[in-house]
Amino acid sequence: MLSNILSFSSIIDSQITLSTFLICSAVSLVLGILTALVYKFKSRCSQSFAITLAVLPAIVQVVIMLVNGNIGAGVAVAGAFSLVRFRSAPGTAKEIGAIFLAMAIGLATGMGYVTLAVLFFIIVAGFMLVLNFIKFGEKNANERVLKITIPENLDYEGIFDDLFAAYTKHATLEKVKTTNMGTLYELQYDIVLKSNEIPKKFIDELRCRNGNLNITCNRPGLKEAL
Repeated sequence: MLSNILSFSSIIDSQITLSTFLICSAVSLVLGILTALVYKFKSRCSQSFAITLAVLPAIVQVVIMLVNGNIGAGVAVAGAFSLVRFRSAPGTAKEIGAIFLAMAIGLATGMGYVTLAVLFFIIVAGFMLVLNFIKFGEKNANERVLKITIPENLDYEGIFDDLFAAYTKHATLEKVKTTNMGTLYELQYDIVLKSNEIPKKFIDELRCRNGNLNITCNRPGLKEAL
């Protein structure tokens, strides 16, 4: 059932028929597009990344077909591909998982295991959709990272406790650091708001306590603009 559609002699002689190449390429492209669609389900995805996921299995498949049985070509391709990471921006764990899925599909089709590639995609993609549906590992939607800048002469211990009690379910001081040549402190809190929105009154009351210095409140993992 999961047999290789490439004959042993064709692998040794590095001869791949046109029909075999077209079948493997078609399966790779279809599964690549489906992989991109699965990744885009309830996830933000740029057009460039979606296109990359769609064509990556076919690219890997062709590389595997070309280097199969040729050690010299395999080493050369591995060295060339190792340079790609220096031209790529670091991605999220979910993006890396989708890329590995696309690469695994390309490896399977490149070796001729078309049925195995389809079966593997169905299992992994279905599992990913189930985990997305049940919101596996998702953080509390009300979690925020709060950063408050205060003057160096202000004692920060307990200064915001009453405000946290009024507007949050939980607040923990995670980090304290000095800024502006030591004249200011930056306090970082992990908080859980009582509602999904950030109350304006909460920010206004914090500003009254910290002398109207900088305050940022964002979701965990969201990078601030420089």
